[in-house]
Formats: sequence, structure tokens, C-alpha cells
Amino acid sequence: MEETFDCVVIGAGWYGLAAAKQYRFTHPTNSLLVLDRQATVGGTWAAERLYPGLKSNNLWGTYEYPDFPMTTARFGIKKGSHVPGEVIHEYLKAYADEFGIAKIIRFQTRVLSAEHHDKEEGGWDLTTATSSEAHGQGENSHIATRRLIVATGLTSEAFLPHFEGQETFGGRIFHGKHFQQNRDTLKAAKSAVVFGGTKFAWDAAYAYATAGVETHMVIRSSGHGPCWMSPTHVTPLKQWIEKLANIRLLTWFSPCAWGEADGYTGIRSFLHGTALGRKIVDIFWDILGGDVIALNNFDAHPELAKLKPWVPAMYAGTSFSLLNYDQDFFQLVKDGKIRIHISEIIHLSPGKVHLSDGVQLKADVLLANTGWKHVPPIKFLPEGINRELGLPHVPDTETTAPIFGVDLACQQDFINQTDSEILSRFPRLKNEPVWNKNYVSLTSQKGIDSSDAVTPCTPLTPFMMHRFMVPPSPRFLTTRDIAFVGIVSNFSNTLTAHLQGLWVGSYFSGRLDPDRAPNPEKLNDIRKETAVHNRFGRWRYPTDWGNRGPSFIFDAVPYMDLLQRDLGLNPRRKKGLAELYSPYGAEDYRGVNEEWTVVQAKRE
Repeated sequence: MEETFDCVVIGAGWYGLAAAKQYRFTHPTNSLLVLDRQATVGGTWAAERLYPGLKSNNLWGTYEYPDFPMTTARFGIKKGSHVPGEVIHEYLKAYADEFGIAKIIRFQTRVLSAEHHDKEEGGWDLTTATSSEAHGQGENSHIATRRLIVATGLTSEAFLPHFEGQETFGGRIFHGKHFQQNRDTLKAAKSAVVFGGTKFAWDAAYAYATAGVETHMVIRSSGHGPCWMSPTHVTPLKQWIEKLANIRLLTWFSPCAWGEADGYTGIRSFLHGTALGRKIVDIFWDILGGDVIALNNFDAHPELAKLKPWVPAMYAGTSFSLLNYDQDFFQLVKDGKIRIHISEIIHLSPGKVHLSDGVQLKADVLLANTGWKHVPPIKFLPEGINRELGLPHVPDTETTAPIFGVDLACQQDFINQTDSEILSRFPRLKNEPVWNKNYVSLTSQKGIDSSDAVTPCTPLTPFMMHRFMVPPSPRFLTTRDIAFVGIVSNFSNTLTAHLQGLWVGSYFSGRLDPDRAPNPEKLNDIRKETAVHNRFGRWRYPTDWGNRGPSFIFDAVPYMDLLQRDLGLNPRRKKGLAELYSPYGAEDYRGVNEEWTVVQAKRE
């Protein structure tokens, strides 16, 4: 028997929970259901994904929803501390309970497909299946919903390639997502190889080394190199870096396609449109990047030098991470407890990992941080509708006329014009850094392959969504029956989740600012702006965003400005000079829902 709901949210992480809570706020009488394939709330912070030693990059006070403070009294976390994964999980459980979301979540339920209704009012038919690690996939069931919010995130589908010789290796091979399920290796293993240079890889290497396991960290010589790892306080101002990124004045130094939403167009034009301004911008990024390099003292030790990032700080997105360890990670490296190898894994043999430079590493464990499949793990129907939805797909070489009209990503002349506009506005981006002249994608290197239809290495179009949330097509702007939240990533995800949830609820009910609301009558303007915003990442954050999901740091405040203006709210939420110099945080957005209610009452 088919169930029917007014709205279904897929995903119960930060963005899914906020979307559900905000939908209930904007549609209090509607029926609502949340589906999640995992057994507990939290997404990345679900109980089954809390790998040993996991903590937030953010310090306490900068990782909470605006309307649900993470208080010391309730959660036991103190000022100046990184938040342990277990605390974040409990916080999200408490949030779901507080706002009545917990009782409408259906866990261990995977959405296999979503088929759009071919009728005027739209709607979706979902095919779902119960699933668990222990019992596998159960029988299919069907759910009909008027509206659909997809909040599956960017780190739900792990990608684990095939390593040549892995059948003879004899030890365990697993993706970092499943570290929790393999935590016994911290005691059982004698030697571990951690493959990757991301923050996940740093965390895994730290966990093994501090557990007394001989630890090797292999970073591909043909890849993106090690990620930026920063102390929590940087620059001569010694600011928390997550707060530094939310100081309005400093956001001006970041080339940003939606930066004009903050209203400071003159200073932005000067900084990015003139030679003198660009020189000032370069000095800012040299100071920020140089301070991190100096504080980490990379050049003081040959092993530490291997961890110096290859991508300039300005071009790094949310792979830019923080040192949140109890022990000094770099001392572990200097002491030989973590050994760094800049090389390639070319094959495995019994108990050994073989590198391209001839080194053979004895290992009981190969933990691979080999990326994520960023496309939502749902089959959208009818066939080909993913193009109209603005989802990444294999580029069409010969686009037929009907699709050509709705698939922005494959209109090459239009894309070329868009790129020209971006580079005209931001000439600095013409000189993209060559972070690795010998770059080769993971599955193209010797000894590694995959039979998966889509991998992180598959050439796909970028997301093409208005405000990074809704399809810019006439059909979906008319039915307003689908939104994607959480395909963005930044240092302020908790704030972005709150505002995206309110934006989507308002969009569904036609209550965005009438002058800024997306609708079919404004189609050309919407499509042009959508293309500029989504193509921008190709130039601004080539390794972190590129053709994947939007990833940005110093551009989060103007993005939140953009959403607030759409909601009819004033994004300048501070008084006097504090608007420029005081960092934006959860406390500044606590009253957003109440302000929105007042705006709606005045309109009515």
C-alpha cells in the first residue's frame, strides 16, 4: 500500500534535520517524513560513523544551529575545545527531539528511486527499501509526496577502488567511512598504511600512531597533495580561523561571484577589478598562507616538509582544515611514529603495500581515504531528468534540442560566455596555479582501477542549481516540488543549513521576496545567474569544488546574505563598526525565523 505525505526529506544529517525542522516551521499543518539509510541521526556524525578520536574542526560556539545553543550545562563542552564526535551526535539527537523531528524519522531506509509526476502540480513517487549492515536489503515499498527535499550530502557514498593484488593482501582494506566498524585494528594491527592526504587521512594516521601502531601515510605524488592544516588561531590578529572567515571586512578579499549580495559593491570592485586592489588581495592571502606555513614550521624538518600543501591558500576550499589533536601531530612525524611517503601505491602482495619508488611497506591494514561519490545516490526518473534537475552527469557530446533547452551544463557556447564573464569580473582567476603538472586521476594511475559506473574521477558536469538548491528549469520553477540542501560545504555549515531550510520552506509555498523569487517569467536571468554561480567554482576552487559540489570558506557570509535578501530580511545584523570587524556566528541568526514571520505578516 502506498503512503502519502506532503513532504519527504531524504537524509538526517545537519542539513536534513534543519530542512525538516524549518519545513515544519513554515508548513505546520503538513505531513512530513524523514528517511535515512543509517541507523542513527547525524549523517557524518551518526553513531556508526564516529571513528576513534573524531572531533569537529570548529571550536565550541561555532558549531551549532542558531536556535539551539550547544550549552556547556547540557552537553558538557567547554570554551576553547573542539567538540568530540560523540557530543555532536548527542546534540543532533537532542535537536531532533526538541523540534519533534525524531518521531518522524524512518531509519535504515534507502531511497532507490524518485519518479516525477507528469502532471501540473508535480510531486514524486519514491521507491524505498529497508536495509541494514546485518540483514541486507529488504522488500521495496512506495511513498508518494507532494514535495521532496534531498539532503544526502557530499559524504554519504564512499568510493573504494580496486588495488592490484588486493585479493592476496591478507589484511583488511576499507574506506575511512568505515573506520568505526574496523576500530579493532587499532589494537590488532602491527602496521597500518593510510592512503590519502585529506583531513580524514590525517585523523586516521593520528589514531593509529597514538595507539602504538607503526603508521605509514601515503600521499599520491600525482594527486592534489596534502591538505592545508592550520592551527586554530592564525594571522597576526590570532583569530579563530572559523571566525576569521566570517568577518565581513575579510570576506571582501575573496573573489566571489555572489559577493554583491552584501551591498559593498564598490570595495569589491576595487579589490578585484583593479591592479592595485588585486595586489592588496595577494598580500592578504600571502599573510594568511604564510602564517600557517610558519606556525607549522614545515621547513624545519624534512619529513614535515612533505606535508606542506601544494595548492595556494587562496585556491583551497573546505579541504583547508584544522589541527584539533590532543598530541602534537608534527612531533609524531618527527619521532618517526608517522612516516610520510609521497608516492603511488602500484600493487599489493601478501602483507605488503608496494610503492612506485620501490619501497615496500609491511601492513596488516590499508585504510583508504579515496574520496566520495558526490552525486546523490538516488535514481531519478524518468530517464534523463537528472539533466533538468541540474545534477552532475556525463557530458553530452550531441545534445538533442529538447534537452539542450534545460541542460545548462551542456550548452557549451553559453558556458564559454559564462566563463568569460567570470574572468572579466575577476581577472586574478585567469592565473590559476598549477598545483601538480604531473597530475593523474586516481583511477588512471597504475595499479588502481574501478568498475563503478561513477567515481570521483569520472568527468561529470558540475551541479547547476539556483542558489545551489533548486533546478533552474521552467517545469520545476512552476511545480516547486524539489530542493537539494547540503550540496554546499563551508566553515559555517550549521548556519547555512538553518537558512537553507527556511529558504526552501519559503520557496515551496511561494513566500520568498516577490522581487527576488525564482519563477518561470524570470527564467533567462535565473539561468544566467545560476551558470555564473556554479561555474565560478571551476576557477575559484579548482581542486575542492571544480566540477563537484560548491565548496567555499570566505564566501559563506555573502552566501547567507543572498539567502536572507531572498527571504526579505536585512542581512546586516550588527551595529556600527561591528558589522565590518566582528565575526558572524550562530548568535547573529537566532532571530531569523521570528523576523521572517513578521515580514510575512506585513505582506499579508
